[in-house]
Amino acid sequence: MTTALITGATAGIGAAFARRLAGDGHNLVLVARDTERLRAQATELHDRHGIEAEVLTADLSTDAGIEAVAARLTDRVSPVDLLVNNAGFGNKGRYLDVSVADELTMLKVHCEAVLRLTSAAAGAMRERGRGGVVNVASVAAFLPRGTYGASKAWVVQFTQGAAKDLAGTGVRLMALCPGFVRTEFHQRAGMGTGNIPDWMWLDADKLVAAALEDLARGRSVSIPDPRYKALMGLVKLTPRSLLGGVTSRAGRTYGPK
Repeated sequence: MTTALITGATAGIGAAFARRLAGDGHNLVLVARDTERLRAQATELHDRHGIEAEVLTADLSTDAGIEAVAARLTDRVSPVDLLVNNAGFGNKGRYLDVSVADELTMLKVHCEAVLRLTSAAAGAMRERGRGGVVNVASVAAFLPRGTYGASKAWVVQFTQGAAKDLAGTGVRLMALCPGFVRTEFHQRAGMGTGNIPDWMWLDADKLVAAALEDLARGRSVSIPDPRYKALMGLVKLTPRSLLGGVTSRAGRTYGPK
């Protein structure tokens, strides 16, 4: 049986990855900050699917948390075959409305942790000649919409570049770029979502199924829904000089308040 390590595993996309991978017979290492929720999740997945679910409590906004997860990823006795870098959060407010300290914490989780954990996992996987990494980004990566989008753009560019460098090694890397997904993300950030149209919401379980199919196909970027594929196609055709104003107006109309 193979083992998958998932950060931000207790809710939303991370929990959907855990459900799907457990159902497919993979053992799991579940990573999040809340030990009680992790243990409850591990017990449920073990009882339902008969897999082993290991709990690793870690705060990826700290060096200690990142180092703990990196150490698990490089464990040769119990190797990790798939890493899902899903941990992340949003800050409520526009640029300069959010403190620099909070912005730096976001970059720590979205960029530094992703870099360090991907490097730990990919190095061990390259030695074995197999493995996969899914770095959860966002369609916000393709839009000029503040620090969150900028951090996710870094995730996409980093993942694509690393995927090219590791081509032929047996290690696959993919950036997953979903749109709006009904998770705890907005609630934790204090963002209202009542103004977001129903058609823009994605189902986390369907999203994960599409993402795993794209990973199996060897894609380095996955936008796992036809609606968002079409929207991002339009974004590519829109001049950058116009895109900033369009996304700013759309953000005020449809974005979380």
